[in-house]
Amino acid sequence: MADAKTTFKEIISKAVADFFAEKGIELESGLLDKIVVQSAPNPEMGDLGVPMFIFAKALKMAPPQIAAEVAKKVTDKSLGEILAVGPYVNIKLDKAGAAAPILKAITTQGENYGSFNQEGKKPLEGRRVMIEFSSPNTNKPLHLGHVRNDALGESVSRILKAAGAEVYKVDLINNRGVHICKSMLAYKMFHETKGDTPESLGMKGDHFVGQCYVEFDKYLKGEKDKPETAHPEAAQMAEDMLIKWEAGDAEVHALWKKMNGWTFDGVKATYDRTGISFDKYYFESETYLKGKDEIMKGLEKGVFFKAEDGSVRIDVTDVVGKGKDEDNHEKVLLRKDGTSVYITQDIGTAISRHDDWAFNQLVYVVASEQNYHFKILFHILKKLGFDWADKLFHLSYGLVNLPSGRMKSREGTVVDADDLIDSLHADALAAIKERGRDGEVGDADEVAEKVALGALHYYMLQATPIKDMLFNPEESLSFNGNTGPYLQYMGARINSILAKAAETGIKTDSSDAAIALLSTEDEFALIKQLGEYPAVIQKAAENLDPSGVAAFVYETAKAFSKFYQTCPIVSAAAENAQLAGARLYLAECTLQVIKNAMNLVLVPYLEKM
Repeated sequence: MADAKTTFKEIISKAVADFFAEKGIELESGLLDKIVVQSAPNPEMGDLGVPMFIFAKALKMAPPQIAAEVAKKVTDKSLGEILAVGPYVNIKLDKAGAAAPILKAITTQGENYGSFNQEGKKPLEGRRVMIEFSSPNTNKPLHLGHVRNDALGESVSRILKAAGAEVYKVDLINNRGVHICKSMLAYKMFHETKGDTPESLGMKGDHFVGQCYVEFDKYLKGEKDKPETAHPEAAQMAEDMLIKWEAGDAEVHALWKKMNGWTFDGVKATYDRTGISFDKYYFESETYLKGKDEIMKGLEKGVFFKAEDGSVRIDVTDVVGKGKDEDNHEKVLLRKDGTSVYITQDIGTAISRHDDWAFNQLVYVVASEQNYHFKILFHILKKLGFDWADKLFHLSYGLVNLPSGRMKSREGTVVDADDLIDSLHADALAAIKERGRDGEVGDADEVAEKVALGALHYYMLQATPIKDMLFNPEESLSFNGNTGPYLQYMGARINSILAKAAETGIKTDSSDAAIALLSTEDEFALIKQLGEYPAVIQKAAENLDPSGVAAFVYETAKAFSKFYQTCPIVSAAAENAQLAGARLYLAECTLQVIKNAMNLVLVPYLEKM
């Protein structure tokens, strides 16, 4: 519908300009650019409409009056019938004229359909976007929160690429700090003398190191209701180990490298399983020193100051505002013992990234808990004089939990990503077998894995990022309703319809004469839906929000289902072979668009299900 919308906007703009001239009223510069073409709420009112509210003040007329007069001024009726409906000027499109450009664009562009705007250009062409997401710690495996982060980062990356941007995906591996030392201490206390390794215990490396982290917390706090079993001195032991690490202690570094290797290998295995990839990994251990250097330079320039306790800080009153808790007005950048904090390495990492790949925009995909952190980080980089600091953006997203409550890594109550996918996989496989489809779908185990990933990713992406969400595994796997498996089912169903049509000898007919036969309400509603896809991608890319793509593909699947109920293909061939061929062509185009959109929201396409 993009071409029709553009042309209709031009037609209405001319009619409005003519009406202003007739009234002898000067048209405010830029006012015509504010014209918005919308989809009409129902076909009886037309297909597209333009509200007249923005002209009421200048013309001193009620919007319905303006709509009636502007409709009279329209001389170009090539698109269809012009109607004045209340405060709107609507158009009932000539179906054949509107349908052909949409369907032929899908055929011509194939996998690239949706990437081009009405001018035939990719809207974000020339933009270089670096996007950071995932950012795991090397003291634990990926968990449910990472799944949402990874899905959001990967989906946004694909959408940006589809809109024409050059995208560089990066992952910051948090491989240093007190939390890492806690896992290391637990390993030394409980496993080293026994020679335990992930291999010897039959565990993934990231799971084993995560177990060590939980063991440290239990050692620190002691058993529940037994304070005498606590070891509060363990906290200082972890701090002391961090100091040794930053001093380059050989023994500490050897253990650190070994345990980091275990975790990183395990995390990368999960990335491979879920289809997540990166162009470059950054490691905090390699960037925090650069951050320390920049902080010391800032201290010399007076950007930062040394507090009474010896720590290096910055006044952030400009960020947090006056009248709040005084403790929030200063941000520690280096501890009193000279060791780094999170923001230290974030400063160094940001500088290194721009040196490595000069971006137009750097997007951080990080939970909303860190909103304050990123406000301060961007403020500091501006204070340090980096002009590209204005190109930094925090894509903040809400927390994700299970019905059982919030997850806590230290207490071992997190939902491990691998375990969650295993569980979804098992349930999907059971559902396939219950339906008696395990012999029909090919490799049932492979299909179950794709169903599990589609269920998980789609559930994470259908909500706008900023919303907190409750993940319901059972609901996500439903084959009915707004779910990933439903989309996979519809894709497989269309594929089956195409195969059946081919078996019966029906040929696709994409001629203008055939397309002109697609004139029923359900046929045209589906065609209009397909035509919206380029605008959906552009909006999703501009807003860094995949939920619009998720909503689009679901609505497209529903529109196809309605179309197929009322517009048969195989049975229509006996009476009108050309109409059957046109409907088959529409089904092929629909499948292409559904596959394109499913890829952007990380739902694997299945030929059989």
